[in-house]
Amino acid sequence: MSEANSISLCMIVRDEEDVLGRCLESVYDLVDEIVIVDRGSQDGTKEIAAAYTERIFDFTWIDDFAAARNAAFAKASCAYCMWLDADDVLLEADRQKFKDLKAGLGAQVDVVMLPYNVGFDAQGNVTFSYYRERIIRNNGTMCWQGAVHEAISPKGQVIYGDCAVTHWKLHPSDPDRNLRIFEGLLAKGELLEPRQQFYYGRELYYHKQYERALAVFEAFLADGRGWLENKLDACRHAALCLYGLGQRQRALAALLHSFAYDLPRAEICCDLGRHFVEEEAWEQAIYWYQRALDCQRRDASGGFVQQDAYGYLPCLQICVCYNRLGRNIEAAAYNERAAQFKPDCPAVAYNRAYFAALQKEAESEPGNC
Repeated sequence: MSEANSISLCMIVRDEEDVLGRCLESVYDLVDEIVIVDRGSQDGTKEIAAAYTERIFDFTWIDDFAAARNAAFAKASCAYCMWLDADDVLLEADRQKFKDLKAGLGAQVDVVMLPYNVGFDAQGNVTFSYYRERIIRNNGTMCWQGAVHEAISPKGQVIYGDCAVTHWKLHPSDPDRNLRIFEGLLAKGELLEPRQQFYYGRELYYHKQYERALAVFEAFLADGRGWLENKLDACRHAALCLYGLGQRQRALAALLHSFAYDLPRAEICCDLGRHFVEEEAWEQAIYWYQRALDCQRRDASGGFVQQDAYGYLPCLQICVCYNRLGRNIEAAAYNERAAQFKPDCPAVAYNRAYFAALQKEAESEPGNC
C-alpha cells in the first residue's frame, strides 16, 4: 500500500521534446512516481521521458483530453494523482512550498487547489492566474470530464495551497485544434454541457466568429446552470463580441449585466473604465477605475484573475484620465500609486518624465520665480 501522502505525477504528452525535460527536471524529485501517457509523439519526447521514468504508455488519440488524462490517472499507484502539462514548471521557490505541502498531506484531504500562473509582463511579473484542481486523491471517485478544457469537479475535503505551477510556453499550440474538436462533437449530435458550451463560445471568439460566439454566450447565460465565474467571464466575452460587431451600447449592457450575478470584479470595472476612455468620458472612466481599486481579489473563487486590474492598471488609467482633464497634480499622484505596484514599469517612468517636464516648463514661465 502506498504512503498516505505519496503522489503520482500523471502527464499526457505529444511532441514535447522542447519542454518536457525542463518540466520533469523541476519536479521529478518531489513526487513518488511519474506516469507518462503519450498521444503519438513523432519526436524525441518518449526518449526524454525515459530518462525520468519507466512508466510510459501509448494512448490512441480520440480528440478527447479527458479520456487521455483519465487513462494516465488509471496507471497511478500512489495515494494522490497530480497533473502537469509538458510546458509547466515548478520554480525553485514553489518547489520548497510543494515539499511543505506534501509533508502535510494525509487521508483527510481529497483535492488540493494550486495557483496556475499563465500570464506575465515584460518584467516577469504574474499578470494572469487562477486556481486549478492540481492534486487529487486516487480513489476512483473523481474523473476528468470534457473533451477540451477538461476539468475535475472537486469533491470532499478541498484545500488551497500557495505552491504555484508556472506555465511557460515556448511555441504556440495548434490554434484550430480546440474549435475543431468542439465542432466535431456537435457534428456527431452531442450536446455540450455548460462548461464546454462556455469554452466553445471562447473558441469562436478567438476565431473572430463574433455573431456565433455571442449566440453561444447568450445561450449559456440563459441556461442558468453554468458556474458563477464562467457566467461573469461570459458577460465579458459577450461584450468583446459586441465590440467586434461595432455594437458599443450593447457591449456596455453586457458588462453591466455581470452585476446581476455577483459583486463587481476589478476586471469588469476596468473593462467599463476602458469603454468610457474610448468615449473620452473621462469622469465616468475615473469612476469605474476607482471601483476597480475598491474590489478585493477572490483568487480562491477559481475564476480567472488579472492581477493588474486590482491596482496597477486602474491607477495608471486614472492618471491618464486626470491628465486629459488638465488635473496633472492628481494625475501624477495616481502614477505614483501605480508605481507602488510596478516600480520598474516603463510606463510609470515615462509618465514621471512627462510630469517633470510639465513642472519644469511651468516653473520657467514668466512670473513663476
